[in-house]
Amino acid sequence: MAAPAPSLRARALRLLATREYSRIELERKLARTIKPSENESAPDLAALAALLDELQTLGLLDEQRFAESLARRRQAKYGRQRIALELRSHGLDGDLVDHVLGAQREPELLRAQHILRRRYPEPAATAQERARQQRFLLARGFGREVVMQAIRGERGADASHLAGDADGES
Repeated sequence: MAAPAPSLRARALRLLATREYSRIELERKLARTIKPSENESAPDLAALAALLDELQTLGLLDEQRFAESLARRRQAKYGRQRIALELRSHGLDGDLVDHVLGAQREPELLRAQHILRRRYPEPAATAQERARQQRFLLARGFGREVVMQAIRGERGADASHLAGDADGES
């Protein structure tokens, strides 16, 4: 005989033990596990909403904590625009998204330069390479102005480094 299926609460706690979830994301995951009876789908969804309210009251389900966690994980690879889009796709409101992204420690330009250096260790030598690097950063969710500054900053840093070497040899 098979073991009984875990309760809705047990499934929610097991999911929350692995990582943070937004309310909408957790609700979608748990709703998939509910097997609707012929006339009892509404009470199951009401029980799910009540469970999510209880988890939020207990502090086990916290959207700000989820947003901060996701933003921290994504900022090593992506820009502000891409992270904001992903946070909004999880059902978070704009004020929370702006607050979380405003609290990021590392400025957007430094992150863009770091990501660019990691992907392209050498500065672009041609216009075609520069365009490729720009497209790369734009696809990662960095704004056009930040991308232009990052590309210029890479070339500027390289040129000042060479100028410093020339001064040191004189």
